[in-house]
Amino acid sequence: MQCARHPNIETNLTCGKCGTPICPKCLVQTPVGIRCKKCAHLNRLPTYQVSTLYYLKAAGAGAGIAIVCGFVWGLLDIVVPFIILSLLIAAGAGYAIGEIISLSVNRKRGTGLAIIGGAAAVLSSVIAIFGVPLILPVGGSSLLFGIIALVIAVATAVIRLR
Repeated sequence: MQCARHPNIETNLTCGKCGTPICPKCLVQTPVGIRCKKCAHLNRLPTYQVSTLYYLKAAGAGAGIAIVCGFVWGLLDIVVPFIILSLLIAAGAGYAIGEIISLSVNRKRGTGLAIIGGAAAVLSSVIAIFGVPLILPVGGSSLLFGIIALVIAVATAVIRLR
């Protein structure tokens, strides 16, 4: 027999469902035996199937929560200017951003959603570092610790969504 997809390869293997001759390159190992690619139904998990509508929902939810977290983060940084507290707030903001985006898209995951979460964390950090001090020009953390907090917030949001 020759493989149905590769006619120049001889084989003794057949699909366990439809009986099509398949070569070792074409076979897919499943819990019930070997199958051809057509019968194996190689689909992505529904958790990782994200449509354009979900990306739009994620972007809207991410922008909204980023603005809220940014102002809260900036105000707390001004009221209680401890560097360690700012880093903890950054982690909390990243987690909140990731969780709200995840809830808005029905707990779906993927690289695109992680990018949206990272961008929302950047927006939140920019608002906290530059936006709030313009409104209330009092003290605050240094720019170096703001960048460290930004990295923590982005990493937390991305890990939550990937």
